[in-house]
Amino acid sequence: MGLLDRLTGRTSSGDPLADDLRAVLSADRVRMDGAERALMAKDASVFGGGVAGPTCFPTSTAEVQAIMRVAAEHDSPIVPRGAGTGLAGGAIPLGAPIVISLQKMNRILDVDEANRVAWVEPGVINLDLSNQLRPRGFHFAPDPSSQSVCTLGGNVANNSGGPHCLAYGVTDAHILAVEVVLPDGEVVMLGGIDAEPSGLDLRGAFVGGEGTLGIATRIAVRLTKNPPAVRTLLLSFASVRDAAQTVSDVIAAGIVPAALEVMDQRITVAVENFVGAGYPTDAAAVLLAEIEGLDAGVDIDAGRIDEIGRANGATEVRRAQSDEERELLWKGRKTAFGAIAQMAPDYYLHDTVVPRSALADVLEQVYEIADRHDVVVMNVFHAGDGNLHPLLLFDAREQGTLDRVHAAGAEILRASLDAGGVLSGEHGVGVEKQRFMGELFTDADMGHQNRLRRGFDPVCRSNPGKVLPEGHSCADIQQLRAVPTGVWG
Repeated sequence: MGLLDRLTGRTSSGDPLADDLRAVLSADRVRMDGAERALMAKDASVFGGGVAGPTCFPTSTAEVQAIMRVAAEHDSPIVPRGAGTGLAGGAIPLGAPIVISLQKMNRILDVDEANRVAWVEPGVINLDLSNQLRPRGFHFAPDPSSQSVCTLGGNVANNSGGPHCLAYGVTDAHILAVEVVLPDGEVVMLGGIDAEPSGLDLRGAFVGGEGTLGIATRIAVRLTKNPPAVRTLLLSFASVRDAAQTVSDVIAAGIVPAALEVMDQRITVAVENFVGAGYPTDAAAVLLAEIEGLDAGVDIDAGRIDEIGRANGATEVRRAQSDEERELLWKGRKTAFGAIAQMAPDYYLHDTVVPRSALADVLEQVYEIADRHDVVVMNVFHAGDGNLHPLLLFDAREQGTLDRVHAAGAEILRASLDAGGVLSGEHGVGVEKQRFMGELFTDADMGHQNRLRRGFDPVCRSNPGKVLPEGHSCADIQQLRAVPTGVWG
């Protein structure tokens, strides 16, 4: 007899798991129809093979807790899901798990301006939070390019970054505490809003856990004061190497801008056609630099960046003359991935990090790798912290194209590792980079990661089959991975 029968005496529909979930939620918030399951089977990545089980839409911590307890009773895996904008396959459900969509938990619960902290639910959209805070003189600093649609819960799961994280840091630096429902249904508070929370930094362990440690249901975010002055510069270059060298020289000069973003000519043309922001389409690369602070200081730093750029062969240096012009330039940068739809129906957005000193050399390798695999590549990246985002364009309808794309992606990743880089800057590991974990970490490293994971989730019920490769975690459920042949490059 299922939970529904025990609580209500009603007759089961024939699916005990779905019936028990409907007993703890309203029936309309447990979806089993084909359209819903097809939608939840993918995220924004190029990785397929997901199979969703029942999809639940909780509205409170108590309901998430109840779902977790039903999952435990049925020994069913669960996958938390935000907006589905992830690019590493982290939200793909493997083995028909319960999908816990947090989109209805989208309230800003409290804003404490005096202590510069806000409590929010995980379904709050990143940009919506900053838009509500800005009139009060604050904003949420991490600003992924998908910030108009991505959620705070997803940002926490992947420790997301964004253009302005050069100066302010990624999500982890802006999360004070997280209320978490563990896979066994226990509710815990990790971290705290005190200046020095006691105990181990389990908050830091949870941020970036990609949903493998539990589900965040309330998040205390740090509020960042709006800067008194902002200067935005657009520098044009005859080569990507000159732009990359300028980035290195700016940082070497002791200047830490709020953002340093580079786009190559292909993506610049696409962006300009899309938004008409005034980007130069004849430049081989453009560098978008932004400085924040006091008036006098930002003018000095803007002048120094101008000089450094010209010393590296900048053909033009332009300063945004108004807030409207600045916003249009940033609109171009943040809609770059949508802009490429005019050139190809599909793209694979990669994510690696290399030392700034290796930027130019690795970028040359990226172009060579793409040419060798007959794949069109565009480069747009957080140059200040060496976070590369090569865009590989393709048409999935052409047989064999996806195999070439993944082969090129694998080579790009290895080139980044060979240069002293790491696997991911902000997209996470998910299923995308699992097989490369052994090329960055030793077995002992991954063993420690596995033990940490099992400390939160001893039976590997939460987002199984992700991050750690086979043999290191959840070995009994690795057969759940159902990725089509050829996906791995």
